[in-house]
Amino acid sequence: MDTLVIAEKPSVALRMAMALGDGKPKRLTHNSVSYYEIDGKDGKIYIAPAVGHIFSLVQAVRQSGYPVLEVKWAPSHESNKKAEFTKKYLDVLKDLAKKSQSFINACDFDTEGTVIGTNIIKYATKDGLKHAKRMKFSTTTVPDIKEAYAHLMPLDINNFYAGEARHMLDWLWGINLSRALTSAVFIPGPRRKALSIGRVQGPALALLAVREKEIAAFKPVPFWKLFITVKGIEFSNTRGEIFEHDKAKAAHEATTAAQKAAHVDLVEAREQISRPYPPFDLTSLQLEASRTLKYDPSATLAIAQTLYERSYISYPRTSSQKLPATLGLPKVIADLATNPKYAERAKILIKGKMFKPMEGAKADEAHPAIYPTGVMPGGLESQEEALYNLVTERFLACFAPNAKLAKTKVVVKAGGESYSADGTKIMEKGWLDFYKFATLGEKELSEFKKDEKVDISKTEIKESKTSPPKRYGKASLIAELERRDLGTKATRAAIIDTLFRREYIAGTPITVTEFGMSIYETLHANVQMIIEEETTRKLEKDMELISQGKKTEDEVIKEGKGMLLDALKLFDSNKAKIKEELMKGLSLHNQAILGKCPTDGGDLVIRKSRAGKQFAACTNYPKCTQTYSVPQGALIAPTGKTCELCHTPIIKVIRRGKAPFEMDLDPSCKSKESLNDQIPEVVRMDGQAKEVIPIKPQVIAATPQVVVSIEPAPAKKVRKAAKQKIPKSAVTIKKPRKTKKE
Repeated sequence: MDTLVIAEKPSVALRMAMALGDGKPKRLTHNSVSYYEIDGKDGKIYIAPAVGHIFSLVQAVRQSGYPVLEVKWAPSHESNKKAEFTKKYLDVLKDLAKKSQSFINACDFDTEGTVIGTNIIKYATKDGLKHAKRMKFSTTTVPDIKEAYAHLMPLDINNFYAGEARHMLDWLWGINLSRALTSAVFIPGPRRKALSIGRVQGPALALLAVREKEIAAFKPVPFWKLFITVKGIEFSNTRGEIFEHDKAKAAHEATTAAQKAAHVDLVEAREQISRPYPPFDLTSLQLEASRTLKYDPSATLAIAQTLYERSYISYPRTSSQKLPATLGLPKVIADLATNPKYAERAKILIKGKMFKPMEGAKADEAHPAIYPTGVMPGGLESQEEALYNLVTERFLACFAPNAKLAKTKVVVKAGGESYSADGTKIMEKGWLDFYKFATLGEKELSEFKKDEKVDISKTEIKESKTSPPKRYGKASLIAELERRDLGTKATRAAIIDTLFRREYIAGTPITVTEFGMSIYETLHANVQMIIEEETTRKLEKDMELISQGKKTEDEVIKEGKGMLLDALKLFDSNKAKIKEELMKGLSLHNQAILGKCPTDGGDLVIRKSRAGKQFAACTNYPKCTQTYSVPQGALIAPTGKTCELCHTPIIKVIRRGKAPFEMDLDPSCKSKESLNDQIPEVVRMDGQAKEVIPIKPQVIAATPQVVVSIEPAPAKKVRKAAKQKIPKSAVTIKKPRKTKKE
């Protein structure tokens, strides 16, 4: 009996074939698609790859507009031109299915992998589901692949039903609500703008918009804090923030009057244990990679997936912070001891037989926490190497001894006021020697004795103001979505990316654009259930019940469709008002007033050409034809300021993932002459360092970016340029065009 094993990607298919074929599988190709053949005990084993979703959801009946309520699975290449490459993989799977009598879904053991593999068996085979099994593994190492194949499981059919329900509801909500929104602001021609909103996208936007409104409404309140300096150590008043200036002033005066008669009121010393951080789940990995490596969460997931497919780390899409003993942890540590980079730390664990890890509270039935497999990595790019190192150091630190800290607290009294200072000294580093990304600072205090008379060398009263709530970064937003049970570990980063693409949000930290705010406020006022967390959280819980066998797929889809129809009914009843509000928001988005036109006093706004290029133009066109170039692919925001030299408005340029910068609109303004000596020696293109070129700066084009030609430059001028600073996002390279004579 021949068997077809379906892998999620070509790279994983190769690793499976090498493992199950003892390193000597037979490699075959059809239409440039590689698959593998192994002689098994009961027949041939074919191992062939998918390339993600080979089947996608489409409308069951072709129609425009909304509501669309009936969908079906169809080959992805039939509905999406960008997915045409999947056809040759589907053809190979179909051909092999005809030769096979049993089937194994060996795609990633999560909801997506279950849907990908089960759909192939369901639609590319004849009655294949009756003869199908499931492989479960958390690493693509040889032992794990062999173990998974030797202990095949029944198809996780309930997980498939839950995944299918999620796909269908996400598709139905997304297509219907997006069509409804777009229909409300339909504008023919190049200014047409497609809008989108979805089951999780709506609540995510609402979360950001509410924070933006809190920041806008925030009114800072002044407060005062008191400080003294004793033996070179700064002590702070134990009252903390004092919101009444008279009280703060009186306390400061009393302290100053008694600064020569101060005494130590308390000296407290204690030992504190600092336990290791738990191993990474996906969200904590994304947060830590953002903090320490400055990686975008989407990039972190993509890099981790590559490391997993190459057998260097375990499956990254996990919610677990557990490392069960069944993983063979002593062997993993022993394997890491053969890597010179980790040998010293691993040998300490082996010598002390420290194989019990510190674990976190979060668990995942499908996979353990992220950990290195022990396979020696090779050929890693710099980003891959950095993320692998982060995972490996965190893993080793889980087994290391606790750190021991000496904590000291000293309280000094003067004029009836108490001031305290805290000190920390690391007595035993323990796990801190294993995980160099930990942020535990030391602060040693001078020696103090209780009742000791001390002199205060300095007294201070500092005024400050309360701060507004912090904006979210992408990683912290993912963590917040997880905390609120919105979306899944595998989709949250993609949802945030969609909000960026739609220009609902921008910048780092994340700000909600005027356009995004108009979408939120319009939906909040007219169809609140679209952006309510409870709406999507209810469906999330229902899909979990499907996977547990406590609800059926049909029940949940029917309920989800009913909620969707209620939302669309409410939308249509308020459509005139929604259209008016959205058109106003779109107008602000397309015509943000940057300032006054210096030619005739009209408003300068952002326009778009038929080719989709944006530029600044006067609203008095065609009477006034004044235009200015602005950066493409950027959000252009007014600052309310005007250049003192050229009198054109100063704008703010906001690019995703780059620091915003300000500039005036006039390319010939004298203020730009100073840029000739301010171009850094390191030239960056598209945000990535490409090469170091000695350059002679020369402004050669009427553009708000600094455009320079590449020419040799004297070393003295290069050194001078390198010392200056200019926003890297404002620098591009343009080679001079060759003339016919050249």
